[in-house]
Amino acid sequence: MNGRRGLLIILSSPSGAGKSTLAKRLRAWDPSIIFSVSATTRDARPGEVDGDDYHFMTESEFKKAVSHGDMLEHAHVFGNFYGSPKGPVRDAIIDGQDVLFDIDWQGAQQITNSELGLHTLSIFLLPPSIAELKRRLEARGQDGADVIDRRMQKSWDEISHWGSYDFVLVNEDLDKTEAQLKSIITATRLRRTQQPGLLNHVRALQAEFEEGDA
Repeated sequence: MNGRRGLLIILSSPSGAGKSTLAKRLRAWDPSIIFSVSATTRDARPGEVDGDDYHFMTESEFKKAVSHGDMLEHAHVFGNFYGSPKGPVRDAIIDGQDVLFDIDWQGAQQITNSELGLHTLSIFLLPPSIAELKRRLEARGQDGADVIDRRMQKSWDEISHWGSYDFVLVNEDLDKTEAQLKSIITATRLRRTQQPGLLNHVRALQAEFEEGDA
């Protein structure tokens, strides 16, 4: 049979629920899983490389890509446009390569409703409690109190969309959640839609069966 189709693996969660850490662990588990490289209209920061960190585009280029249907999902955030180019993702899944997306619920819905939605696996990560979510944000030491407050205010809006995902995991223990993610991905890779060679295999079985009856 032909090789499998790749998956569009979407990981979403409120900030501080462990999404970035688990995404890195998935890549360590299976380095063939690639991150989707987003396009953006913001200026490149020192050290960022076009095509590796982001696809840097002008606003007119970005809007043209959207109008031509070349973005799987896109959003306007803090004065700049961000999006996921469709072409590289489509090529990857045809080649049997999984693509990992670290996006919010709005982007997840756009991808799920796109022409590639058949190959999407969406997973939402919940914190064990709101108090623990805040503790994790504070423990990271990356943001000031005002930024943490804004992230906490936004968290409930993100959590309220948990029901639109294929799988929802409570990330109380990183090792346990990592094991669950691996099991989900391994099983979904065997989904009928991900095995394009199955139809020809069944036809061959049918032909063999009919020849035996002759």
